[in-house]
Amino acid sequence: MSDAPVDKMSFEDAMKELESVVNRLESGDVPLDDSIKLYERGAALKAHCQKKLAEAEEKVAQITLDGEGNPTGTAPVDIK
Repeated sequence: MSDAPVDKMSFEDAMKELESVVNRLESGDVPLDDSIKLYERGAALKAHCQKKLAEAEEKVAQITLDGEGNPTGTAPVDIK
């Protein structure tokens, strides 16, 4: 498990760590206290990934197309 702040992780890094957390929890070989910490980290990673996906979906939705269907740019997006 990484000590990196979740909110600073890329989507890909967060997904990799989330997969690792799930695998460790599913193994059943983790002491209870560590399982709780892993679960909390996993929940934070999941929320972060969902946020990143929502941001990406919003950006894609803002792409404008010209008359020939080619992207011409994006409208400003205010993502909080």
